[in-house]
Amino acid sequence: MDFTSIEIFLAVARDHSVTKAAVAVGRAPSNVTTRIQQLEEDLGVALFSRDGKKMTLTPKGASFLGYANRLLALALEARQAVGMLTPSGTLRVGTMESTAASRLPAALSQFNQMWPDVSLRLKLGASRDLTREVLTDALDCALIACPPKDLLEADKSFDMDLKALQAERVFVEDLLIVLPAGHPPITSASDLQVASLAALEPGCTYRRIAENWAVRSASIETVELGSYHAIMASVSTGNAAGVVPRSVLDLMHWPTKTPVHSVGLVETLLVYRKDNLPSAFSAFQQVLNATKGRDRRMMAA
Repeated sequence: MDFTSIEIFLAVARDHSVTKAAVAVGRAPSNVTTRIQQLEEDLGVALFSRDGKKMTLTPKGASFLGYANRLLALALEARQAVGMLTPSGTLRVGTMESTAASRLPAALSQFNQMWPDVSLRLKLGASRDLTREVLTDALDCALIACPPKDLLEADKSFDMDLKALQAERVFVEDLLIVLPAGHPPITSASDLQVASLAALEPGCTYRRIAENWAVRSASIETVELGSYHAIMASVSTGNAAGVVPRSVLDLMHWPTKTPVHSVGLVETLLVYRKDNLPSAFSAFQQVLNATKGRDRRMMAA
């Protein structure tokens, strides 16, 4: 077992695909397959179940996932301790509000402990706006919600911006429609018994996904609010349904029993330019990948 094989294992677990993982780690698909097979032989267990081209973690593989992330985190700390990584300067990171609240605290804390001399500047914003700022060099990288294919086809400019950048999946969010207390269960937007959909600004990908889902109910209008707490307060009035990722809702510990309906899984991408990255970016990328496996709220990739 070596760290290269562990990194390849994590890439396949994240992307569910040998081909996609090969692109992410810069290796031939055959090499990725060989590395996974060697790792499975070394451990004496099957880490993945193969369904055509899709690679899904087995129970043993899911158990190994946590250890793999911890091993890489230790390796990162060891490199830093002996001076193998010397990031410096400023790193400008864009992020959605939801990601900053539910996913980044562990990564940012570890990053600051390891490299206190790096000036990390955080900017909150909507996915579409953050992507454009990375493209125009106003940000070094950003954590954004990846729109589903149908929304990208309807928004060619956003699609072109994403294709011009490097992107890797780091989290998966369960996007929820949060219903008022006592609202009957729903299976589609036509079952909603509220007048409005409470969501963030128009550039928010979560809002666009929810609005696309809600088109089946012509009577629903969108109410724009400035924060997830404001959205939940609006839901509490009984007149609105809220658009909130599950990881954020779990943080709120809302006092009443809250019925929810999932509209699907949404990938969170780390997007960045192909060149001219500051020295601190690689360190941030590694810390982000190392800490994400220890987030108890993360859905298994």
